Amino acid sequence: MRHIRIFYLVGIMLLFLALSMLLSAMWSFADRGPDRVAFLLAIGVTTLAGLVFYIYFSPSKKKELNIVENFTLVTMAWFIAGLFGALPYHFYGVFNGNFLHAYFEAVSGFTTTGATLIADIEVLPRGILLWRSFTQWLGGMGIIVLFLAILPRFGFRSMTMYKAEIPGPIAERVVPRVVETARRLWLIYVTFTAAQILLLLSCGLSFYDALSHALTTMPTGGFSTYNASVAAFNNPMAEIVIICFMLFAGINFALYFRLIRGDFTIYKNPELRFYLAVIGIAIALVTFNTYDMAGGNFTLALRQSAFQVVSITTTTGYATADFDQWHSFSRLLLLTLMFFGACGGSTGGSMKQVRWMLMFKYAFRELRQLVHPSAISSVKVGGQTLNEEVLRPVMGFGFIYISLTVLATLSLAFMGLDFDTAFSAVAATIGNVGPGLGGVGPLETYLGIPAAGHFILTVMMVVGRLEIYTVLVIFLPESRRLWSRAIKE
Repeated sequence: MRHIRIFYLVGIMLLFLALSMLLSAMWSFADRGPDRVAFLLAIGVTTLAGLVFYIYFSPSKKKELNIVENFTLVTMAWFIAGLFGALPYHFYGVFNGNFLHAYFEAVSGFTTTGATLIADIEVLPRGILLWRSFTQWLGGMGIIVLFLAILPRFGFRSMTMYKAEIPGPIAERVVPRVVETARRLWLIYVTFTAAQILLLLSCGLSFYDALSHALTTMPTGGFSTYNASVAAFNNPMAEIVIICFMLFAGINFALYFRLIRGDFTIYKNPELRFYLAVIGIAIALVTFNTYDMAGGNFTLALRQSAFQVVSITTTTGYATADFDQWHSFSRLLLLTLMFFGACGGSTGGSMKQVRWMLMFKYAFRELRQLVHPSAISSVKVGGQTLNEEVLRPVMGFGFIYISLTVLATLSLAFMGLDFDTAFSAVAATIGNVGPGLGGVGPLETYLGIPAAGHFILTVMMVVGRLEIYTVLVIFLPESRRLWSRAIKE
């Protein structure tokens, strides 16, 4: 048992997680906040657990991970990060001793979902709220990708780890070495975050508000420090900045690297065009549909529609209006956009624009084959012909994604939830969006869902963030046989 290396790596992850709590703890001590003891306890427990794992399983540190162990490590990392990330909430008493609620909130943070169980955010101390934002920033580009960037000497250097966590059907490397790829992706991520902080400061926001919202915009997380979300600012310029950075966060980060290298043809990227077209058409439709609700004010209707369409499509989940009160067409369109998501290789969640694009092309090819059965047709993207090895996982992903959504919705409906609440709660969690409709609308929380529902939705958040296959593959019979062999060794 001592020779199972993933637990050694989990120990390193926990030590890093304890270190990452220090920023929020320092802010708490600077504020003389009532959450200071909570952070000291959380850091102490996390450090102790990390040291136990690190020391006890150190005999395995030179052992190479097999493919199943790589997938298991990535999956465990996200569930365990939520477990220890919940400690500041639990020790402070945010949920009055209900650890499942604290765990839900922490997993929602790390997976950048943005679903919350906190009824009144504004009464919480700033240290806790900063930790809440920081969990989303850590999870945005990926916990394992971060370790690939900064801790390769400890064994975080596997391409399998990278592919298991990076969002999208194709985990694109910007340079040949996976460690260097991870570092450059994180550098771009940090640069965007810093730029947004400066721009929000120039819009009149305080440093704390600018920092907190930049930490949750770039990972497309959507946790705000206000009950009314971004609407609390009533600041059109800040909204425009946030819209722009939500859009940026929803684009494949590999395109930014190409742009830095002088490739100015990224505008020809098919997925980028599809992504911008979907958002542009949706904004036009929602603006037209909600024009009367804005009192005939076209500028207000456009401003609110653009913000909500971009926020939902990129799976950020911020709100500047109660879109659950909009006309049925706009509500249904936003619900549909929850399934589209952002681009592959972005920090956004859901099914990804590239998969929808490929599924549309695949369906069109099948229709054409019915008319011309003897013709040889193919699916092309950007002039490149895609083989079945690329298309088959996309089709399988779509089937499993919809199947899990239906099963989870039926489970919540069985618990007594109405259809709007049950379906949109599942769509918003597996898609890492956050707010839904009905009982989980933009001005509501997930408190009205039973405890069993919280457990199901917590699993949906991790499954959605890791894009299903990474989690499900470890339950295959072949995976269990490889695990048995690893334990015996």
